[in-house]
Amino acid sequence: MTSNTWCRDCVSNLTDGKTKCQNCRSVRILSHIELNQLAIAHIDCDAFFASVEKRDNPKLANKPILIGGNSPRSVVSTACYLARAFGAHSAMPMAQAKKLCPQAIIVKPRMKAYAKAGEDIRNLMLELTPLIEPLSIDEAFLDLNGTQRLHNGPPVQSLFILQNRIEKEVGIGVSIGLSHNKFLAKTASDLDKPRGFSVIGKAETLAFLAPKPPGFVYGVGASFERKLLADGFHNLSQIREMSEREMAARYGRSGIRLWRLSSGKDNRPIKTTSKRKSISTETTFERDHSDLQNLQKILWELCEKVSRLAKRKSMAGYTLTLKLKTNSHQLRTRSITLQQPVQLADTLFRELDNKLQKEIDGTRFRLIGAGLSTLVKVEEGFIEPAADLLDPSRDKRGRVERAMDKARKKFGTEAVIKGRSLPK
Repeated sequence: MTSNTWCRDCVSNLTDGKTKCQNCRSVRILSHIELNQLAIAHIDCDAFFASVEKRDNPKLANKPILIGGNSPRSVVSTACYLARAFGAHSAMPMAQAKKLCPQAIIVKPRMKAYAKAGEDIRNLMLELTPLIEPLSIDEAFLDLNGTQRLHNGPPVQSLFILQNRIEKEVGIGVSIGLSHNKFLAKTASDLDKPRGFSVIGKAETLAFLAPKPPGFVYGVGASFERKLLADGFHNLSQIREMSEREMAARYGRSGIRLWRLSSGKDNRPIKTTSKRKSISTETTFERDHSDLQNLQKILWELCEKVSRLAKRKSMAGYTLTLKLKTNSHQLRTRSITLQQPVQLADTLFRELDNKLQKEIDGTRFRLIGAGLSTLVKVEEGFIEPAADLLDPSRDKRGRVERAMDKARKKFGTEAVIKGRSLPK
């Protein structure tokens, strides 16, 4: 009979009560009364971008690094654990992070390398189960119910092996949370980072959650937590004392969600596919822009990026959105919904440029973005509907863009550059 104690390093099943592995002498022992019964896991890569950089450049291994740009307006994409020890963290302004950790090395992001590492990890996950729900490039839920016979052991054994394989074959450390539902699995994965493996069983769920503050529940933002604290809810046990109806009356859907999660109730299944709702990109300037010509050039580059991704995903969209942020941080979004779905960069740019021109009033902008939403699936090489009578050259421009796509696919993305992409 399989015991509830395992060595995380050599994945040996040990006699319960052991604190050291008799096979490999490791002290990384995990024991839990429900360890062999739980099957919902959350896997989260540890400081993912920074880990990839340290893997690929061993000189960075023992140094604090910050992933992001080096301009005054850059923000930290990822801080490694050495940098986090000084207070730096993701989404922090880079200038602030550098003040906290002046010895940190700033590394420019390499998204292709991160995407490749994420894909390698995903492929290893798929060897365990097809029931994977990606949350981002570096984290996912796994449902291992029913896999025991296939893998000749309980889910926890498969997860130990997976964690070790990711570290050995991909060169990235991951932390794993194991529980009986998604909320608690994700909660567990944050308890022991990096290279952690934490468990929250059914029997301990209520006692574990009871003393936690409302903000412990992911999705409860700072403003909602302040309101809850002001209303006298200082821990989750106090929220559980309310009825679901009372929480709904006070806080709407957010109250219902919080009430259920405070009791450890989460019946959401693992969703293996998620419908993409939008395709967008944006850029923050190193210095503010108010000149239409400069903004148009940047907008074209963004439209090309959105179009490339839409083509790669075989998607087209009905709704086109221009996003602008002023130098006083006011956000302006301008959208148009067309009668037919579009995918071409030329169409995106022409529609959004019309919106942009109406916003040029002397205001200086710090950010511009372009987006495509209300998406539908289309065939590869999708041809947008026939040209508008008011725009007789649209078909020709569409054919030119498709020809450029073919050339780029064969010779590289820089092989063909449209005139408006060239620097002035």
